[in-house]
Amino acid sequence: MNGSDAMSFSDLGLPEPLLQALNKVGYETPTPIQTLAIPHLLQGLDLLGHAPTGTGKTGAFALPLIARIDTRQPGVQVMTLAPTRELAIQVAEAFASYASMVPNFHVLPIYGGQAYTGQLRQLKRGVQVVVGTPGRIMDHMRKGTLKLDQLKALVLDEADEMLRMGFIEEVEWILDQTPPERQMALFSATMPKEVERIARRHLHDPKEISIRTKTATAETIRQRYWLVSGLHKLDALTRLLEVEECDATLVFVRTKIATTELAQRLEARGYSAAALNGDMPQKQREATIAGFKQGRVDILVATDVAARGLDVDRISHVINYDIPYDPEAYIHRIGRTGRAGRAGEAILFVSPRERRMLAAIEKASRKQIEPLDLPTTEVVNNKRIARFKQTIIDTLARDDLGFMRAVVDQFQQEHDTPALDIAAALGLILTEQKPLLVKEGKDRVVKDHRPVESRELGVVRTPRKRKPAGTTEGMEVFRIEVGSDHGVAPANIVGAIANEAGLDSAHIGHIEIKSAFSLVELPMGMPPEVFKDLTKAWVCGQQLQISKDRPQRTSAGVRASEDRKAHSKPRQDGKRKDPLRKDRKPQSGNEQSGKDQPGKDQHGKNEHGKNEHGKDGNRKRGKDKQTKDQQGKGKSKGAGRDKKRA
Repeated sequence: MNGSDAMSFSDLGLPEPLLQALNKVGYETPTPIQTLAIPHLLQGLDLLGHAPTGTGKTGAFALPLIARIDTRQPGVQVMTLAPTRELAIQVAEAFASYASMVPNFHVLPIYGGQAYTGQLRQLKRGVQVVVGTPGRIMDHMRKGTLKLDQLKALVLDEADEMLRMGFIEEVEWILDQTPPERQMALFSATMPKEVERIARRHLHDPKEISIRTKTATAETIRQRYWLVSGLHKLDALTRLLEVEECDATLVFVRTKIATTELAQRLEARGYSAAALNGDMPQKQREATIAGFKQGRVDILVATDVAARGLDVDRISHVINYDIPYDPEAYIHRIGRTGRAGRAGEAILFVSPRERRMLAAIEKASRKQIEPLDLPTTEVVNNKRIARFKQTIIDTLARDDLGFMRAVVDQFQQEHDTPALDIAAALGLILTEQKPLLVKEGKDRVVKDHRPVESRELGVVRTPRKRKPAGTTEGMEVFRIEVGSDHGVAPANIVGAIANEAGLDSAHIGHIEIKSAFSLVELPMGMPPEVFKDLTKAWVCGQQLQISKDRPQRTSAGVRASEDRKAHSKPRQDGKRKDPLRKDRKPQSGNEQSGKDQPGKDQHGKNEHGKNEHGKDGNRKRGKDKQTKDQQGKGKSKGAGRDKKRA
């Protein structure tokens, strides 16, 4: 079966409310995978799809499954498993967007790092669709707060990614608890043996479709990205606008409010900018676009929906101020420049936690996006001086200088002032409101001289520190409060850190597992927000409580082989106080009394499901071991036996 580009969504048999929603967001024709998948899923058939990110597969399964939902029933009828919380949010938003014209439709994203309270409240009220990560889904199922007795369809999205992140055991456990008669769709960019095994076991006579992506962006468009922190975006944007040879610039943001706010901030900085969003009256929209086409407006800040159908020849730059959730949206965005063989520039702002989306965009466009170094203060100032000189040249070419010449000549004779001094004074008057030069350190944007690998990690540049003996170059050692006593394995730690911090597993270094804690090598200078997320993560029923490790080191390895427990003294309450952890914060009353903590249920299961890695949160530890610990007689395990590598 082959998809046809000429086919419309109405040809696929979708109900009218979905067609209205698609028309509202501006989708006109289905992608090849949508053309192939939607008819099968509408019939209730199982589906195995070979499809990379960026081919429109979310619409391929969301649209037909929404069509089969009975909104009179409040129970969960469709569930989608996604490898990361970012993808879970994205897919849930797509469901909500497609079902915007369907009354009484409710979708809920469920993922770790989010409080249980809101999820429990919405599940109790009733939702038809749940989209979530395997760990948190499994948590709710075990608690009985997520009931799947009415489940009609189940989707595994990016199954190969779930395998890579170590979630396959959780996925299989979830599949085993679902009704056997439910419909199932599995999508994966590649088909490793484990994914094939799941497909053979859980799919019933599936229809198989395969989509190969083609280069989706024009060769004339140069694509660059800048790894950015949210606080620095506006400074970065204005620097780029200063040095890039822009004719007209289209800036994309995610929300309607952001279009207005950013346009106003740019205007305050002296740029000719305007907002374009779906809330604008049609007359105002037409006037704004006309001004953009005719050169009265140089920068247009828009949302995806508002910019659909926008065709302006003079657009030289497309800047993705907010990264799109869908690679296909990125391709549509940058397609506004580089038309008819002309050169175009596409610049993408990527926050550290959005690197996975950057990789998906590169995969979808079949093009590597090159990193961008922001211009230095010197470059910006040189540009400003050059523009100032050009302004003088252009003004001297005018034929209406007679009156000002007479005024300056009169002033020179009256005050006996050299012409050069008069010109300098006039230049200062001209630049009084907006200084000609940017002073070093005035804004927060600095050129990043780090190698590409470090920039991709989102690591904040810090002065080079002396490398501790035995530590990998560019890495530092962190302590996490989970060890072999808790049943942790390197894969558990890698999965938790990769999911929470958005780090590729390749950038996680040596892991040394001790009895009560573990040591992990991570890139130097992690952003504070990433570090904060990691402190809240859970593995095998334990919160990571990550902190920088500051032990005495030896040249033998990451740290001396002594277990800290051998140097700690028992406290009166039976717990151990670590004399090396001076920065450790006292526990709250709830923690000391053993009451439930946020994100942790009464069985000790973690909110990221990282007893998610096949470990039972109810697993009891040996009483003998516990007694030894209370008496302060715990012995350190041999470093060679405890040390494991991810």
